Amino acid sequence: MKARRWIALGIGAFILLFSVITSLSLAMNTYSQANWLAGAYDESIVIQEGDPSGSIALLEVNGAIINTTGDSLFSAEGYNHSNFMDLFYQTMSSPDVEGIIIAVDSPGGGVLESAEIHDAVIEAQENYGKPVYISMGSMAASGGYYLAAPAEQIFAYPQTLTGSIGVIMSSLNITELLDKIGVEETVYKSGPYKDMMSGTRPPTEEEDEILQSIVDEYYDEFVEVIANGRGMDEERVRELGDGRIYTGRQALEAGLIDELGTINDVIAAMQRDLGSNYQVIAIEPKQGLTSMFGLAAEKIFGKAEQKQGLMELTEYNQPRAMYLYDYE
Repeated sequence: MKARRWIALGIGAFILLFSVITSLSLAMNTYSQANWLAGAYDESIVIQEGDPSGSIALLEVNGAIINTTGDSLFSAEGYNHSNFMDLFYQTMSSPDVEGIIIAVDSPGGGVLESAEIHDAVIEAQENYGKPVYISMGSMAASGGYYLAAPAEQIFAYPQTLTGSIGVIMSSLNITELLDKIGVEETVYKSGPYKDMMSGTRPPTEEEDEILQSIVDEYYDEFVEVIANGRGMDEERVRELGDGRIYTGRQALEAGLIDELGTINDVIAAMQRDLGSNYQVIAIEPKQGLTSMFGLAAEKIFGKAEQKQGLMELTEYNQPRAMYLYDYE
């Protein structure tokens, strides 16, 4: 009886703990949304003093450009696409901001997410009259370059890895492994292509053609983005866009960037071009209770990178095209 009582108490405690965590998560999300509606979602930090009559805003794209679940109890760090887009639009529409610098350190990511940032760069420049300069870090490849293409100026370090112009879509085929361990999948589908990219059977020729046509369409779009953004001939872009990466020096020689320089060089160039030594502010999300809970959750459930790796493994066979430099 004592053992059963302890088991029952343990189950009850677990259910209570789960209920508390869920309630806190919902409360934190509601709190975050309320702050956003009140216009207090982000915070600005002056990182370089200057003329306070205007500001140069610094935003960061750091990590894979993939739309995650957003704010939750367990979110702590890493690139958050929804947050970035909110901050970008809030920044470009601010009357106090004279120009925007985006610091990019990314291997690229989703086709849609990269395109959304690219389109926002154009909107900031054309609709709001705010010049956008790009400062490339250690890597600004594939989607990281795609989003930068329409910017007024692109800077990179000599050691930056950029380029990787192209599209990738892949899946694992574990048919032979399943045969060896005696596992067979049964699939019921409404059409012949409903399970394209299934890992439990090889693709048909028709499926190869369908998927390749998607990759080709996205690649053509990538080429057009660079040709328009950099004022380059389409044929030249296709010569450069064979998937290879370029160092900052090579990218400069190829016309993919404008100058070599540090983030301080980018700031100085924008101040010079704007004709004023405007102060520089870093725009970033507020660190609320959700972030604190996220940091605590990492100690219990593992690092964000490990969780992301598990997510990528479970979603690997989803038919998703990527503007991504697959270096791992």
